[in-house]
Amino acid sequence: METAASPFGGGLVNFCCGGGSVSVLGVPLRNLKLQSLPGWKKKQGFGVIKASVAKTEVALLRIGTRGSPLALAQANETRDKLMASHPELAEEGAIKIVVIKTTGDKILSQPLADIGGKGLFTKEIDEALINGDIDIAVHSMKDVPTYLPEKTILPCNLLREDVRDAFICLSASSLAELPAGSVVGTASLRRKSQLLNRYPLLKVEDNFRGNVQTRLRKLSEGAVQATLLALAGLRRLSMTENVTSILSIDEMLPAVAQGAIGIACRSNDEKMANYLASLNHEETRLAVACERAFLEKLDGSCRTPIAGYASKDEDGNCVFKGLVASPDGTSVLETSRKGAYAYEDMVMMGRDAGKELLSRAGPGFFDSRVI
Repeated sequence: METAASPFGGGLVNFCCGGGSVSVLGVPLRNLKLQSLPGWKKKQGFGVIKASVAKTEVALLRIGTRGSPLALAQANETRDKLMASHPELAEEGAIKIVVIKTTGDKILSQPLADIGGKGLFTKEIDEALINGDIDIAVHSMKDVPTYLPEKTILPCNLLREDVRDAFICLSASSLAELPAGSVVGTASLRRKSQLLNRYPLLKVEDNFRGNVQTRLRKLSEGAVQATLLALAGLRRLSMTENVTSILSIDEMLPAVAQGAIGIACRSNDEKMANYLASLNHEETRLAVACERAFLEKLDGSCRTPIAGYASKDEDGNCVFKGLVASPDGTSVLETSRKGAYAYEDMVMMGRDAGKELLSRAGPGFFDSRVI
């Protein structure tokens, strides 16, 4: 069935082709002059009549994203916010979500630290953005390298979710209750190092990879006794019923930019930049800038246990906490800063904290050790 504007006024009509006659509002089509029907066109050579429909045929905005359930949830959140803020994007077909497989998605048999390199979950999406295959790229900010590819900008961070990590276990209510020798699954060196620093009698399975659903399945099958996941992801997926307990910031300092979504566009695309500016949450953007300045000074990657968190205190000041650790957790170095909640001040705080820990760590601090 197709629709077109009624020649009699008052809205749309249905165009039905089946085994019987074709009619418009009950009037046999043979009694009407096709040329009198607004919106109807005859396709040359086939005699097929098509109607004009109220929909955007070509997407006005293409969102690039990874294909995991969490990545798609973040892309959908971005789409919904754009539709709510811009009426032209609320029309059917105006926004298209384009799924792109990244290196990190393709190589699941190795720990992230062994794959090495930066941009494991962003490189292919950034390339699609630069090549014009997508208009904006939605990233988990903790996956974004401290440098941005040429010809791209990242002007927007959505409101940050809860930054804490969740403890998930079927047999104990907290990490402290796990018996010695229990295996905790996590692919994060940050979590591994802090975990072993506090609980050296536990063991870590560091090739515990896959999306949230995959890791929860592995846990239920007994591959490990417990796991740690970002609470933000569980909240975005409406899966918080799986949480056993939530680790405090003091127990487990989060990854730089954990819980934050970043949206990039081409540097010469003013239209997209304006769309993204309408979604930006400035308090989140400043906190992320502070944390990434810290990370950049340390030249952090997936091979380096680094944690950092900037927040606003009750007086409106920025409080930053930073941490570096040896991969085996035997050494953990921490620092903190406090200052004005303003971009330049916060970036300076992050850099200064990174410089301090880099100096204290010395050469060889991040080398792997036997566990």
